[in-house]
Order: sequence, then structure tokens, then C-alpha cells
Amino acid sequence: MSIKIGIIGFGTVGSGTVKILFENQALIKKRLGCPLVVKKIAVRDLSLPRRIAVPEGLLTTDVEAIIKDPEIKIVVELIGGIEPARTYILKALEAGKHVVTANKAVLAEHGRELFAAAAERGVDIAFEAAVGGGVPIIKTLKESLAGNRILSLVGIVNGTCNYILTRMTEEGLAFETVLKEAQEAGFAEADPSLDIEGWDAAHKLAILASLAYGTEVPLDRIYVEGIRDIEPLDLSFARELGFVTKLLAICRETGEGLEVRVHPALIREDHVLSSVRMAYNAFYIRGDAVGDILLYGLGAGQMPTGSAVVSDIVDLARNVLAGASGRVPPLSYQMAALSSQPLKPMEDVVCRYYFRFSAIDRPGVLSKIAGVLGEKGISIAAVIQKGREEKGSVPIVMLTHEAREAAVREALARIDHLDIVTAPTKILRIEEG
Repeated sequence: MSIKIGIIGFGTVGSGTVKILFENQALIKKRLGCPLVVKKIAVRDLSLPRRIAVPEGLLTTDVEAIIKDPEIKIVVELIGGIEPARTYILKALEAGKHVVTANKAVLAEHGRELFAAAAERGVDIAFEAAVGGGVPIIKTLKESLAGNRILSLVGIVNGTCNYILTRMTEEGLAFETVLKEAQEAGFAEADPSLDIEGWDAAHKLAILASLAYGTEVPLDRIYVEGIRDIEPLDLSFARELGFVTKLLAICRETGEGLEVRVHPALIREDHVLSSVRMAYNAFYIRGDAVGDILLYGLGAGQMPTGSAVVSDIVDLARNVLAGASGRVPPLSYQMAALSSQPLKPMEDVVCRYYFRFSAIDRPGVLSKIAGVLGEKGISIAAVIQKGREEKGSVPIVMLTHEAREAAVREALARIDHLDIVTAPTKILRIEEG
């Protein structure tokens, strides 16, 4: 007996998946108990060069042939994007096939629909590769931490942004310089908007928050801020103050609802996430029983992501052999137990802040800025004032004690209109704990 697989998409991740299935075929058979056979791979153009060689006749342009083939038990969707990926997944589920996908966007925006369709047909969807590449964060939340209430999850989930911030921090380079080099090295897309604007991380956070808390998290309810406006000067000040800057995806349980936010943040140099460099991902989870744990590894790439896809294929193949489905719910909670928890508005978030003001170099400037902050209940914890910049302005850097986001926005709106301030205030949040 063998279990036959159909793969839709043969790009970077598809090539890595097929390479692992071919090269580790004997090992996988020992672990599974039967061979996994790739029967067909759907591609858009048969004439294009391929990253790996495959037997003649394996490639096809006919996706429907894969979906309708009664011998194929598992369909693997690796084309990305919303459409036609969503349609292919739905058709495969309706045909009674298990589905593996690495598609974070379609799960974040249409996950509930797809999971309901799978349950109705008595099949499963697996998506370990959708978040974290080769890092097993999905399985950890769904299975390993099933007995824990997740108190918080903080992640570095976008390798492109982490690569850019690492080089900016360590080499003092400008954002645009590092972005261009990242594109040339293959660490960033030709159009990097989804990454650098924070939306790739937001898609992943929507999935993680749903798994951790059993609630649907609409993408438009996540606060999202990217790294495009980060300047080397602020990274330098942050390091002088004992912090490292990272783009973080944060979800946290509070008495006022779930915090779900993506933005650059300062973390202390001795925090476990501060040492996560270059294109690596990491997930720092706090459970009520397990305490603090860290998952770390490459968050993208042909082989790490292919590894996660193959892991899902093997899991679903075991279900096929056992004649079972739905053993582990797709969002870790039973569908009937999923709820709509309140989400805490960003305006109500409380944390510490980093401010950099550009002000005219004359007496009384610091007291004016501090006065506005004080009126809004924002207490200053530390101040650094450096020498004069061009045009006679000086940078004034402040760290605050905990303050409410709404109060901070109101205070900065007033400060930026003072005649002593020469440029909009730079702001970074400080993530502690």
C-alpha cells in the first residue's frame, strides 16, 4: 500500500517539499509504515526551468486532474495568495481529500470557511508551514501546550524585517541601503511591501492568536506598523540605552481583552529574543503551567519550509492509514468551543515608550516638552540630549514609565506643533516581561 499525493505549485517551497520527499523516502517509510508517492505536480508553465529534476510525466498544468483523481488522498497547496488558492483548497476538501497548505494569507482571511468545509467532509487541513517556516509553532500550540492557558506570545515572525533591522543595528546602515541589498541577496521580495509594512507578520499573528485563544481575530482588528520609518539614529540610541529593536508580533491575555499588535519595539539586550539575528524567527511563549519557552529557527526558505510541509503530509498520511480525521482540531479548540473574545483597542494599550524629539537648541525646551507629557500623565524615566544637528536642532531622547497609548498620541500631537520642535517625534514602544 502507498499513499499518493498531489502538489499544486512547484516554486521555492514546492521544490523543497519534493526534494525532501524524494531524498528521505526510505526514512519517511520507516516512520510512517508505507511509502508516500508524489503522483502529480501542477505548474503554470511546463517549459520553465525547475530547481530540481523530477521524473518525466510528473508535471501537469491541469489542477483539476489532481483534485479529481480518486487515488490522490492528500492535496498540497503551495501557490500562495488568496485566489485561486482558496478555490483549489475548497474543491479538494469537497472532493474528500486532506489538504496541506503553507498559505498564511488564505488562512488568516478565510480560515473559518475552510475549516468548516473540512469538518463537513470529514477531512483535515494542516498548515504548519504557514507560520515560522521550519519552526514547529503550530504543532506546539495545538498539541504540546494543549493543557496550558497561553498568557502571552511574542514573536519575531518575519525574517526579512529581522534581517534588515539586524544589519541596520550592527552596521549603522540606512533602511533603503539594507533593503536593496536584501533584495539582491534573495532575503526580500522585489515588492517587499507585505513584509516591511508588517502585513506578513499580521497574517501570521491572526493565525497564532486564534490557536492560542480559541477566537477569531479579524485582520483589520490587529494594530499593524512596519519598519520603513526606522532610522539608524534611533537604533543607535536604543543600544546606548541597553535595548535592541525588533519587529514583534504580540498577543497577550489581559483583563480588558486580547492585545493583538504588530510593530517595531525595543527589548532589553539581555532578553532571549534580542539575540535572534538576520533571517531567523523566534517565538517566546508563556503558559500558565509550562512557564516560558522559546522556539527558534529559520522562518522561511526552500528546505526549512519544505520540512514543515512534509511534517504535515506525514501527519495526514497517518490519519489516512487510521481512517481518522478531526483528531486534532485545526485551531486547537473544538469548533463548537470557539468564541468571540473582545480585542483590546490599541488606544488602551499600556507600555513604556521611547521618544526622540528634534528641537531647537535653546533654554527651556526640555521643560516645555516635559510639561506637555506631564499634563497627560506621562512620567519620564530617562533623558539623553546630544550635540547640535544640522539647522541648529538637537535630538532629545526620552524613555517613559508605563503610559496609555491614547495619552501618548495626544501628547505628541501637541508637542509636534510647538514652535521649538523642528520635525515629527520618533516613537518606539518598549516591550518588557
